[in-house]
Amino acid sequence: MKSLILYAIIGILSCSVGCTNAQVKADKKSSDTLYTYRAASSGGIGKFYLGREIAYVMGASNSSWLDRNSRPQEENTQLAIDKIDVPATAVIADIGAGTGYYTFKLAPKVPKGKVYAVEIQDEMIEIVKERAKKMNVTNVEVIKGGFSSPNLPENSVDLAIMVDVYHEFEYPVEMLQAIRKSLKKDGKLLLIEYKGEDPEVAIRPLHKTTVAQLRKELGANGFKLDYNGQFMPIQHFLLFKKTE
Repeated sequence: MKSLILYAIIGILSCSVGCTNAQVKADKKSSDTLYTYRAASSGGIGKFYLGREIAYVMGASNSSWLDRNSRPQEENTQLAIDKIDVPATAVIADIGAGTGYYTFKLAPKVPKGKVYAVEIQDEMIEIVKERAKKMNVTNVEVIKGGFSSPNLPENSVDLAIMVDVYHEFEYPVEMLQAIRKSLKKDGKLLLIEYKGEDPEVAIRPLHKTTVAQLRKELGANGFKLDYNGQFMPIQHFLLFKKTE
């Protein structure tokens, strides 16, 4: 757990575009009905949705933390991958793919399908592209996402997955609505997020979330909790389906 404790101490040292107070103020006019604004707390951007302050985005300079050797043991990532049940022909969207840590573990599960690696930071995109080329993985397609949309084709995705990403969305409502449109009729959304209910999880508070908060936010945007998996040591495994 040393790397987690270190992360909790140093926090997020850098962030991508969209995290400055000036930019938060700039979007007030168009989103006052959805969001509220107060003085930013440590690690936050001063923008709130349904009572939760949105966290800074982890920048590409911290990408090595995503691929740390201790991650499989700390998070039991292999168990999470094993629990993702999709047919070989499925289309998966790894939204906020980062360095592709989950992307390239999901790709073998869908040999007749594909994985969209959605990422907003150019540095991360280049890492994913280079890894796909080096590993000769042909069923991974990189998509440059936006701040309010993952830019996925509508009605095309069987499973969208976000690993420790949702709490950083500057526009959670717009993103959730866009993701919902990208999902097929029976498509689902998987959130893996650090447990906000557990003070022993050594992650900065704004980078943790509770099941109650996630149910509230996703419920307001056309999703219903379908499966609450509490088998991971420090993260929630929450599978949502679309409501009618």
